[in-house]
Amino acid sequence: MNKDMRLQALSEFLKKHRAKLQPEAVGMPSGSRRRTLGLRREEVAQIAGVSITWYTWLEQGRDIKVSMQVLESIANALQLNEDERKYLLMLTLEQPLPSNTVEHVPVINSALRRILEELHYCPTIISDRKCNIVGWNQAASSVFMDFGQVPVDERNMIWLLFMRKELKSLAVNWDEFVRGFLAIFRSYYGQYVGDRWYSDFIEKLNRENPEFHKFWNQSDVSSGPEVFIEFRHAKVGKMLFDLTSLQIQGRTDLRCSVYTPSEGSDTEIKMRQIMRKIG
Repeated sequence: MNKDMRLQALSEFLKKHRAKLQPEAVGMPSGSRRRTLGLRREEVAQIAGVSITWYTWLEQGRDIKVSMQVLESIANALQLNEDERKYLLMLTLEQPLPSNTVEHVPVINSALRRILEELHYCPTIISDRKCNIVGWNQAASSVFMDFGQVPVDERNMIWLLFMRKELKSLAVNWDEFVRGFLAIFRSYYGQYVGDRWYSDFIEKLNRENPEFHKFWNQSDVSSGPEVFIEFRHAKVGKMLFDLTSLQIQGRTDLRCSVYTPSEGSDTEIKMRQIMRKIG
């Protein structure tokens, strides 16, 4: 990511989170004549203890020097969570992917394969730091699609969510589903700020699907959101899952996303029906 793109990402992030924070949440009167959505710039500056001019420059994406202490004050003022704080620091302090870093090809070792095989009734997907799908079990293929039939260069969870109509029709709460994965993707985006692949991928999706731009601009960040998912499966109808996304320790940044049948639902029974037919 070049400097201009990094500063633009920082500007959009600050604006979105300022707009999300209501005056009452920070002890300020909302006022009947307030035209600004969320907090004003001067209010953020006041809470953070910085000058309005300096904060304005930062939010405008100007290339200015910023200390860690001041960034922490801004993070507190905007009530950012831990993942959002990390993202802010990465964009502002410009921590690029080290030039000597070699990107290792993701490897699904025998232990991971065993985990995939044992989760018979829990659709499970393993992805890398770009959200490329590098492993999955039979349960995932039975609920989502046969990933083996998807071209390798399109086997990316973000790409498929926006470019494959069958996934959009599958998820009843598709908006929430998408936001969860984009929050993970943005977390990686900030962590690997020096990798040009991310900005190229974002530009490509913006061109291919205008809807992506709307969701991406929400600027959610999370290294592991927990999401409740409702699917409408073509063969068994309504299915309820709790999505848990787990980071797998290792140098390739692999992530395991497990869709567990929700407690109290008949989803596991339906998963057993589906898997019996496949078997």
